Amino acid sequence: MRKDIKTTEAIFPMPVLMIATYNEDGTIDVMNAAWGMMLERDYVVLNLSEYHKTVKNIKSRKAFTVSIADANHVKEADYFGVVSGNNTVNKFENSGLTAVKSNHVDAPIISEFPICMECEFIEYQDNDYGCGVVGKVVNVTADENVMNGDNVDIKLVNAIAFDPYTHGYYKVTERVGNAFKDGLELKK
Repeated sequence: MRKDIKTTEAIFPMPVLMIATYNEDGTIDVMNAAWGMMLERDYVVLNLSEYHKTVKNIKSRKAFTVSIADANHVKEADYFGVVSGNNTVNKFENSGLTAVKSNHVDAPIISEFPICMECEFIEYQDNDYGCGVVGKVVNVTADENVMNGDNVDIKLVNAIAFDPYTHGYYKVTERVGNAFKDGLELKK
């Protein structure tokens, strides 16, 4: 038997993405965004409203980075979601994290998060069902500590996902199958 529940945010897992930009004075701004995904192989889409300081920065600087949040930095990732850059001038500084400037776009890379996509701003869609920020991924970096040879080892990344049902964060670590292969067993 099934039961109606009182949420419409029912997709799980939702990624915990750290969107980083530079403010107009060159300081760093970061926000937590669970509503983001790959649009195509090298494009990301972030469902963000224009009132976010980060969106204003993206439009101004024409660039941003998207980092995958990890279990070792849940507190910092959550902080970036509960404090607004519109109201807290030293938001990034308060987190205790560090950053370096991207060599590819005008945006910071947060050193402590294991994977980072460096993106050029393409457009902002603001119609009734517009998806917000669209960006082209021009480079991806990974911390050497999460690499196994030339490949990212997702178990070492310790990526976290947002649970919209209970507002929790969960580690995404265990491999349970092989994409584009396991389903072939059912092919007739």
